[in-house]
Amino acid sequence: MIDDYSKAIKELREKMLLSQVEFAQLLGVSFASVNRWENGQHEPTIKIKRKLRSLFKEYDVKVS
Repeated sequence: MIDDYSKAIKELREKMLLSQVEFAQLLGVSFASVNRWENGQHEPTIKIKRKLRSLFKEYDVKVS
C-alpha cells in the first residue's frame, strides 16, 4: 500500500508542477514527510490522505 501512495504522490506533485518543498507547504507538512512518502518509507496520515484524495481526483491521479 505504501508503494501505491509513493508513486501517486510523486505523480500528483509533478502534475501540479510543484517541488517537494512547495507540495509540503500546500499540505501543511514538512518537506521530510513528502520526501519519505515518495521514497516509500512512510505513508501519509488519514488527515493528509483526505486532502490528497480530492487532489488525486482533481488531477486525475489513480491510487491502486
